[in-house]
Amino acid sequence: MLPAGCRVSAVVTVLNEEASLPLVLRELGKLPLEETIVVLNGCTDSSLSIARSFPQVTVVHYAERLGHDVGRSIGAKLTRSDIVLFVDGDFPIGADRLKRFIAAIAHGSDIALNDISPYLPLFRDWDEVTKMKAFLNLSLGRPDLRANSLTCVPHAMSRQAIERIGSGLLAVPPKAQAAAIEAGLRIRTAASVNVLQSNRVRSSNVGRDNEVSRLIIGDHIEALKYAMDAGGSRLTKEDNGRRRHVVMRRQL
Repeated sequence: MLPAGCRVSAVVTVLNEEASLPLVLRELGKLPLEETIVVLNGCTDSSLSIARSFPQVTVVHYAERLGHDVGRSIGAKLTRSDIVLFVDGDFPIGADRLKRFIAAIAHGSDIALNDISPYLPLFRDWDEVTKMKAFLNLSLGRPDLRANSLTCVPHAMSRQAIERIGSGLLAVPPKAQAAAIEAGLRIRTAASVNVLQSNRVRSSNVGRDNEVSRLIIGDHIEALKYAMDAGGSRLTKEDNGRRRHVVMRRQL
């Protein structure tokens, strides 16, 4: 149950998803959405005509490939709703599952993340991207978030969160997450959706050292630099072991 007057929108990023996009939009159509913004980037298939065929859908079309993260940033800037749900067009998620992300924000959270923890292998088998996600959260004092991240959809955000960190920062999801944690925003997981298995396989995300993984790791390095510039090089970790004050006295 949404609070009276609460407006909800969805942002869908799309790259050649003609097979799955109708299914995605049909599930979103079951939700109490004021608007659905579909951001198409670099599409060469019939995704554009499919998106236009659905009522109450605002279509934003870029001929060049922007990437899903930039698409979410654009969508967040365009909508003024109180709650914004972010999904991708590559696979449908049931409306009942998506409602949990909306409900988490309606009940006081600022950011509701997808909890991928149940689908992760033992730590020894984590890939570099998963380790970087967990390391960022640990470094910023939120080990409870484990490897859960704004890099992963679905997730939802409050209008307050978007305005506090700025929609532009969503183009680099780990950096946006670092900014949200530093700002003390209320971040929690809302539901578990197995995107690890459902993600559409592309040439850019296959293999251990693929293009997408390199991009995400680079984004996390940028996020750590952002956090260290804001909160100091030690972040939340005290430097108790090296006794630097003793070394400094000896040097004097």
